[in-house]
Amino acid sequence: MSVTVSSGVALLERAVSGIPLGREDALRLYRSPEVELEQLAEAARQLRSKGKGPAITYSPKVFLPLTNLCRDRCRYCTFRRDPNQEGAHWMEPEEVLAIAHAGESLGCKEALLSLGDRPEAAFPEARQWLRRRGFHRTLDYVAAISDLLLEQTTLFVHTNPGLMSRGDMIRLKQSNASLGLMLESTSTALFAGGGAHEDAVDKWPARRLQTIREAGERKIPFTTGILVGIGESAEDVIDSLLAIRDLHLRYGHIQEVIVQNFLPKPEIPMASWPAPSQRSFARTVAMARILLGPQMNIQAPPNLSPGGLELLLDCGLNDWGGISPLTLDHINPEAPWPEVEKLAALARSKGLYLRERLAVYPEYAGRQEFFSPRVWKLLQERTDPDGYPAPASSSASTLYQNDPHERKATRWLSNETCQ
Repeated sequence: MSVTVSSGVALLERAVSGIPLGREDALRLYRSPEVELEQLAEAARQLRSKGKGPAITYSPKVFLPLTNLCRDRCRYCTFRRDPNQEGAHWMEPEEVLAIAHAGESLGCKEALLSLGDRPEAAFPEARQWLRRRGFHRTLDYVAAISDLLLEQTTLFVHTNPGLMSRGDMIRLKQSNASLGLMLESTSTALFAGGGAHEDAVDKWPARRLQTIREAGERKIPFTTGILVGIGESAEDVIDSLLAIRDLHLRYGHIQEVIVQNFLPKPEIPMASWPAPSQRSFARTVAMARILLGPQMNIQAPPNLSPGGLELLLDCGLNDWGGISPLTLDHINPEAPWPEVEKLAALARSKGLYLRERLAVYPEYAGRQEFFSPRVWKLLQERTDPDGYPAPASSSASTLYQNDPHERKATRWLSNETCQ
């Protein structure tokens, strides 16, 4: 269905005024050639200004891929490995701590834990590796590593571990400032033969939406998002954004929505699949802001759109995600992080400014119910009154004055930490 320019303008005016758009109106705006990207972008900027002011944020982080073994086989992924493949690995606690402490010295505030979905369900080698260290499941190991990082570093932990049960989230909340799981898409057509999710049982939309919903019930600051360009339709994009909006309206826990673009790579089954154009991707970013409103934090990974950063900024995002001075983006290792100075200069050119944040967004940092007692205590010590990282204090700078290499990690890695 087409939409006239005048009706498109009226829909945008409604959205900017604070009236949420329904599915059909959102589809009309998103699909119509009569509504220019620049019109969507202007509405998105107005909404961002209302909710976020001039601040554009990022999180200085270390990226810690605990294991790249995964039982799913997404057709766009270069991260996953089988146990016998070159590059398959698990990170030992000492390696985790060494990288974390190196990141601390460079000003990092976040430890991002990333891993494949339930490798122990598919590979006996994974079960053996875990058993030798006293664990039954990968998520038990993740929880122990989260404890270790919270106790022995100044980094706040954010974990993207795939699907989680309610019990897993309760356990991880003890030491994580926030958790994450990409919805990616509500499309079930992607599971058809040759589809992006054909061999990815953990990507079924209902299962991922259940995890996001249960995080809301447990009051956990949560990151989710969509993956654009993997075979989904315009209807799928809008439905995915609306599903996220509905969950947030009910629970108020979604701290950030990532809009991520697919990029083809030579080694993936979807190597010949076209990437979304810069303008079509930017249109999706603008629609995310228009649908999710002024208060939502909207991110697009800057290393995946190095030539389109100005356009994305013009389309209403307010966050560039985690950027590391030390570690690669292990999901997209071919895509280097942008220089923070260049992002700051870009923000200034738009009358905005770049600001560091923690693994948890400022608007959640002062809400005690979203954190375990020990995470809450540390947040109170390490945030300013607005929820941003506090200037380094003398107590913080001397907190870990002993040689970090002398700290022992193994005492944390027992079944006692997983009960």
